[in-house]
Formats: sequence, C-alpha cells, structure tokens
Amino acid sequence: MSDKYKLNIDGVEVEVPKAYTLMQACEEVGAEIPRFCYHERLSVAGNCRMCLVEWEGAPKPLASCAQIVGDLRPNRDGSPPVIRTKGAYVEKARNGVMEFLLINHPLDCPICDQGGECDLQDQAVAYGRSDSRYEENKRAVEDKNMGPLVKTIMTRCIQCTRCVRFAAEVAGVEEIGMISRGESAEITTYLEKSLTSELSGNVIDLCPVGALTSKPYAFNARPWELRKTSSIDVMDAMGAAIRIDAKGDAVMRILPETNEEINEEWLSDKSRFVWDGLARQRLDRPYVRRNGKLHPVTWPEALDAVKAALSVGADQIGVVAGDLIEVEQAKAALDFFRGLGVKNTDCRPAGAQYGTSGVREHYLLNPTLMGVEESDALLLIGANPRVEAAVWNARIRKSWLWGNLKVAVIGEAAELTYPYTHLGTSADALAGAAVRDFFRGAKRPMIVVGEAAACRSDGAAILAAALSMAQETGAVSDGWAGFGMLHTAAGRVGALDAGFIPAEGGKATKDILGGALKTVVLLGADEADLSQLGSAQVIYVGSHGDAGAARADIVLPCAAYSEITATYVNTEGRVQMTTRAVQPKGEAREGWAIFRALSGVTGKVLAYDTADELRALLRGKTGQNTAFSGRGYAPGTKGVPALLAAPPQAVGGLGNAPFGRAIADFYLTNPIARASRTMAECSALAASLDTAVAAE
Repeated sequence: MSDKYKLNIDGVEVEVPKAYTLMQACEEVGAEIPRFCYHERLSVAGNCRMCLVEWEGAPKPLASCAQIVGDLRPNRDGSPPVIRTKGAYVEKARNGVMEFLLINHPLDCPICDQGGECDLQDQAVAYGRSDSRYEENKRAVEDKNMGPLVKTIMTRCIQCTRCVRFAAEVAGVEEIGMISRGESAEITTYLEKSLTSELSGNVIDLCPVGALTSKPYAFNARPWELRKTSSIDVMDAMGAAIRIDAKGDAVMRILPETNEEINEEWLSDKSRFVWDGLARQRLDRPYVRRNGKLHPVTWPEALDAVKAALSVGADQIGVVAGDLIEVEQAKAALDFFRGLGVKNTDCRPAGAQYGTSGVREHYLLNPTLMGVEESDALLLIGANPRVEAAVWNARIRKSWLWGNLKVAVIGEAAELTYPYTHLGTSADALAGAAVRDFFRGAKRPMIVVGEAAACRSDGAAILAAALSMAQETGAVSDGWAGFGMLHTAAGRVGALDAGFIPAEGGKATKDILGGALKTVVLLGADEADLSQLGSAQVIYVGSHGDAGAARADIVLPCAAYSEITATYVNTEGRVQMTTRAVQPKGEAREGWAIFRALSGVTGKVLAYDTADELRALLRGKTGQNTAFSGRGYAPGTKGVPALLAAPPQAVGGLGNAPFGRAIADFYLTNPIARASRTMAECSALAASLDTAVAAE
C-alpha cells in the first residue's frame, strides 16, 4: 500500500504522506492556516479551533491540526476528498471562534508587552468583529507566581496549553498545568511555585497572547523601536542562534533564532536573560594600580605600563585565556606573546588533560549536537548536559521520548529530565562489565566525556579509556564517530584550534597561576583560581569588573560579545560569528586590537592591521590547521573514524575518586552572568528551593 494520499485543496490536487495532518497538507499548497494552540514541536492539543477548514460533505468544519490525512475517506465516486481553506463557510467559522476567544480577553493591547508581535492581534485583524455581542462581565483570573523570569497576566490567557505541553514534553519538568473546567479553567504552576527548568523562558515565545511575558523586559520597549541583530550565544559551548534587540546603546532583550542543527528554536534561561549583565560592572577605561588602588589612566599610559610589566623576561610571563575569549583575540594574543618568546600560554582549566595530542577530533563533539537523534545508546562520562548545555539536554530528552535512545551516566547522579542507567560515580566504572552490557546490541553508540572528567589527574586515562571503549563498542566505525567531548565554555574550542596551549617546555594553567612567575596575563580568566598568584604582577584584559580585574595591577577594557563581530567555535567544531549589536562601552576596545596596539609599543609589530586581515590569515589554507576555513557547519563524522584510530596517550590508571561538577551554579558561570541582577535572583531562588535542581 502507498503511504501517500491525494487531496483536492482549494482546487489544487496534491499528494502528501498519510501521516500528515490536514494543516500540513494545506500548507503544502501554500494555504495559510491561522492557529494558536498548534506548534510543530509540541503534541497536538486541538484546543483553540482557529484552524478550521471545510471538508466538502462533512456536517461541520474540521480542526485541521488534529485531523490526520490518512483518516479522510475519498468521495463516493473515488475522487480525492475536497478541502477548502477559504470562502464564506470557513470565514464564518473562524470569525465565530475569534469572537469566542475574545469574549474574556481584556483590551490590554496599549499596555501589553506582546503588542506588535501578538498572534491574537494579527488574527483579530483578519477574523475579528468590529463590535462584541457579549454583554456579560468579563471573567478575571488571578496572576500566578512563575518566578523572576516569567511575568503572568492570566486574564489574557486563551488556554492554548502550549506552555503546559512545552514544560511536560520539551523541558521535562511538569510544573505547569490546567485546573478546573469551563469558565473556571486556568493555567497555573503547581502549588504556586517558581519554575525550575533552565528552559522556562521559552514559554514566553510560545505564548500566542500576552499572558506570559518577560519579567525583566517588562515595559522597556516596543518591538518596532528595537534594532534586531542576528548573532550567536556564548553562555555555553553550543553556539545557539540568537537575535539581539537593542535600543540606543543598550541591549534590551535576547531571543532565540531557529537553527535546526544546534538549538532548534529554544534558548536557555541564562542565554535569554543575561542581557542586563552586559551593562553592569563594565570596564570602560584602562586602570593601573598605584599605592594599592586602581586609578584610571589613558590608553598610552596603560600600554606603557604593560610594556614595563612584560620586561621581566619571557620565561617569567604566563598567559591564561578565559571562557569567553573570541578566536581573533586568542590568535592576536598568541602571536604577540610568541613574538616575545613566551611559552607559558594556556586556554584550558587547571588540570586539563586534553588538547595537546595534535588531533582536533580528540576534543570535539564529533557526532554533533544533532547526531544524538541518530544514536540509540548514549553514555555520559562526568557530564551533566542539563546545566552544561541545557538546550542539548532537551534534544536528548526528545530522542529518548520520541525515538529509541537509552542513556547511561558515569558521574554524579543528577535529575536530567529523562531516565538513565547509573553505572557509577568514578572513572574506574569505565573498566566494568556494566558499560559493555549497556552498549550490547546498540547500532549507533555514543560516548560523551565532560570537562569535569577531562580536568582530573586521571583525565588522560579517562579520555583514552573512553575512546578505546568507543572503538570496542562500534561507536567509532565507518560513517559514524560516536565519541566526543562536551565543553562548557564558548571560547575553549576556538582557542584550542588557534593553538593556545603551552609551547614545548611551557607551563599549563595550574603552574602559571601557581605563583612562580613574575607577570601573569589574564584574558578574561575569571573562573580560574587566582589565590596562589602571590606577588605576581597581573595584567587583566576583559569586559567586566570581576575576580580577575579585582586582582589585577593593570586593567585593559575589552568589548563584550554583543559589541564585536568575532569568531567562535562551538563544542562540535562549528565555526560561527557574532555580530556587533551595540558599540563598545566607553574606551573599551576589541581584544585583538589591544594586542595589535601592544605589539606596536613593544616593537614586535603583528602582521595585520584589521580584523579582516587577521581572519584572512586564520582561514588561509597554509599549514596543517584548516579549522577556520569553513563557517557555519560542523565537521561531523566524515573522515573522523580514521583520525580517532589511535587513542591519546594515557598516563596512569583510572582513579576511584567521584566525579565533581564542571558547573557549580548554572546561573553564575561567567562575568556577564555574575553582573546580572536577574541571574543573581535566579541563583538565590534555586539555592533556596527544596527540590533538587541544577544550581544546587
């Protein structure tokens, strides 16, 4: 039997899969079907009835979102069923539905944050009446507490249940539901508690009316006042597609854009609401410490101070790159310090055991973020994707919920929103028979190592054992490379690709920060342990007044990710670029330009004068490193199995110490987040909850 079915839609005969809904079939011929409750990434509810169409011969209109094409019978003469998406019959049905929806909806458009981008407004223009026949009092619904991120005006709610389905199906945290019936029906959180999901802000985008809006953004701007700039997120290593909305010189909000291969159309709460941190605690001028206090200086004075600090000898200088460093800054800094003869450079956390093998695929997520949908068995080693890559965690849940994926964890037992087999808490569990039993029968196994595992003293042994296990179980085979690392920092892979690791004989992060060197340069390295620096002179290059700037003797202000057009490489090796949405604050400069200026002061002039020249050098095909020659796509599994044939060299055996956490607090992972009032409020709330959530 054919899995296709013929329909006559608005006079056009079309053949579509039987599994299509009637709405999908209508859209195949270009028909525009209004809807409120239907969403392509959520289950079908059929609540709003706005998508009514006419089926010739049927006694009443059909809700096209809930009607499966294969269930339509042909006409008596065997001809395809006739569907009409327009005409007086359909128009009258939709007008009636719209009138019903507006019976209790308040006329809040002038004061509603959804105004100008509201589905209900748009459809009311097309299908609304100019007056109302409803004479009773409108009902009112008490607003609900959904925490510091989501503002509720529940009188506006039309009970489409998109938020309920998102929480249950995508976020995996069933905290929103509908209570009562009929006129008393209302959406609420259970027990009036705050939402605990790291993805809760997505209900704002899903809400087709103004019932759920952004609490931090409330009454700040109208959509037509904002400049909209497509960019990428740097709050984690996924590189989600985002849109930065700015007004004047201020970022007003951050929204997700659709990228099926990375974030689909979702965004984590930290990425969405961190924007207020972009304006607070900013470094907007250079500083030099005199008599124990930092004093503002001019750029020439600051550069001269740096020149003096770097005159101690190359072997007494160390450079540590932070989590948010862009590729251009990493490359310029590396070229500058190599020109001075400095070997002590590192972009990895203290104790990291990866990135020095010379094989890029040893530290990439080779099967890609989207590849988990092809896998049938996933082993997470020292990784908690719910806090390290929250949107990817939703994709894992999607693969478990709708596919045949099974998950196992070696590491801390955490709530991941889907069931998993816990194989142990320490690295020695990798050598046990339970791991082999888990992968038995799997056709596309996938092994992912987290940074918490790769930054231990036995990290090299863990990576070697994980890769050997991948080869043994078929995770690395022809056409499939199911081995990879899940990074936590947006700048890590790009800096590794640029070669920001110790030169031969150079010191790594732990030794650079150990207090033995006279001058230490921190490139936004605020997450590192700075307590052992001793009397070292510290030069800090960064955007925010965080831990690094507090310890620094010289501060050079740098632009944030929303203020530069710069290159980043995500955890799967995908080369991406941010786009400047606003101007840098005060006298802050782009990172690469700071080192270009320093090179002129020290007489070691770099070979490029513009960012384009620097990027052209990066993307040139000279030498063996062609990591930056492509943009916008992940390397994937093509040719990777051969590169993974030889595991990295293991030093020592697998330890039995429990895995730690790569992220202690989901909301406060970088200087921008720590400067954000919204993130501070979320962190405090998460710490006070009596349920086990990611930030505890």
